[in-house]
Formats: sequence, C-alpha cells, structure tokens
Amino acid sequence: MIVSYTHDDGTVEQVSTDELSTVESAAIEKVTGMDWAAVERALRVQDPTAMRAVLWTHRKRANPPLRFSDFDVPAWKRRLKARLEREEIEEIVEELLRDDDSEQAQGEALHYLRKFAHDPADVDAVWADATGPKGNVLAAVPSPAVTPADSPSSSTDADWATSSTSTGA
Repeated sequence: MIVSYTHDDGTVEQVSTDELSTVESAAIEKVTGMDWAAVERALRVQDPTAMRAVLWTHRKRANPPLRFSDFDVPAWKRRLKARLEREEIEEIVEELLRDDDSEQAQGEALHYLRKFAHDPADVDAVWADATGPKGNVLAAVPSPAVTPADSPSSSTDADWATSSTSTGA
C-alpha cells in the first residue's frame, strides 16, 4: 500500500508499506493495537489511524523523538489516502480469476480496483497480462490458502478491501 499525504502547497508525500522496516511495522502494530494483517485491511478501507501510523513512522525517520500521541493530521479526509500497489492488484486479480464471478461482477471489481489503485493503469495492465492472448499467467502463481471468510463474495468496496490477499510483508 502507498499512503500519501497532500501538503497545503499541493506537494504529495508518499510512503510505501513495502519500504517499512520490521521495527517500523512493529511500531505501527503497537500504536494501532492491530496485527499487520489488520493494519493492511484497515489501510484498504482508508482507516485514519492506520494511515496516520504509516505516515508517523515515515516522519520519525527525520524526527526520532516524535510521539504518535503528538502526531496529528489535520483535514485527514482531504489529505490522506491509501492506494494499492501493483503487487496487491496482481493478488486481487488472481483471486478474481479463481472465483466464478460473472463478467459483470468482474467488471465492477475492476472499476473499484482502478479507483483504489495508486496507478489505475496497473489494473488494466495486470488484467491484460492475466487474461490476454498469453493466457492466464497469474493462475500459475501459487496462491495462499483462502478461507471462506477471506474470499470476496461480491465486488463491493468493503469486500475486496478487506480480502486477505496480502503476504503480510
């Protein structure tokens, strides 16, 4: 996931959770009271505490004494957002192709993926790679066991956003 913060002057500060250290990830777990899988699910639904915690760890790199309790993000609804990176899009598309959803349901899911992707073009590229003339290249990738509670049953924001497809990295 990429968490971005838009400053008053329009500049955007971005933090990829893929770039966090284990110590930073553990600090995020501690201040949010969530394990890493729950943090990732919270980011997918734009949870302000999870997004704030990711941004806080990034800011602590330059200001180590910064405390989470002292770190606020005014106007967070306008300034903070979490978006999917290509690897996460690949995992979700793989899951979509495993499900026997109708083309309409898949189309709706792709619409939501584009809405929440850091780069919406990644969604179309991943879909084309997975379903194009080369065949379903993502189907060959072994997938983690998915329990019925983890599988999206429809293509709503909440369903795909809370799907457990992450590697937990």
